[in-house]
Amino acid sequence: MAGKSRVSDWLRRRTESASGNSRAARAAAAAAADDLRRDELIQAAVAASYPVAPAVHPEGFGCSCDRIGCHIPGVHPVSQAWQTQASIDPQRVAQWLSGQPLANFITATGLNHDVLDVPAEAGRVALERLTADGATIGPVALQGEDRMLFFTATRGTPADEDEWWPCALDCNPETADEHPGIRWHCRGSYVLLPPARLPSGGTVGWLPDLGPDLPLPDPLPVLDILTDACAQFAYDPEPEPVARTR
Repeated sequence: MAGKSRVSDWLRRRTESASGNSRAARAAAAAAADDLRRDELIQAAVAASYPVAPAVHPEGFGCSCDRIGCHIPGVHPVSQAWQTQASIDPQRVAQWLSGQPLANFITATGLNHDVLDVPAEAGRVALERLTADGATIGPVALQGEDRMLFFTATRGTPADEDEWWPCALDCNPETADEHPGIRWHCRGSYVLLPPARLPSGGTVGWLPDLGPDLPLPDPLPVLDILTDACAQFAYDPEPEPVARTR
């Protein structure tokens, strides 16, 4: 009986070990698949001419950067020279992905595209309206549970500078709470590029069938609908200019 007990214990340990190894193998395979999908999505954004640059990533509940009391943990570029660093060169982006496997990525706006950033509840209403109107809907991402990002064509360099509503969240992170409605990310700004991880545990991801392969719509018709949607939730009816510090 003692011999049987030892054999049974040995078989149990072998079974548990095999089961543990199987779970570890499945977890490793899932992580590898996630990494591959992440790389593919970022490369798809680059193929769509979205300039990208490495960003920090969440570390615990904080940021991987060395700033004490970082105002925007896990969501800002690694380098202060991100505007000149941002690239659509596939080889350079592949090197970043290989060398910084944990990094999020940002996409620099105002060059090849803009982003209209709105509260998620207003964004959902706007999507319903755009769909009902048969309007062109470009790429749309959900940032956590709170914000929705509508990617549009850039306005270029209009003669009337009053057409611009620059978003200075990158250099004045403390102003985010002062602009809860529409934020127009154009020249000198950026947004996190999906897929990305947030310190809250949330993610930034493309909505189904609304990824970077879609053409970019004109921002003004989209802005009109987003403005109406934000007004329904008592957000600022229009985006206000943000003072530049650069």
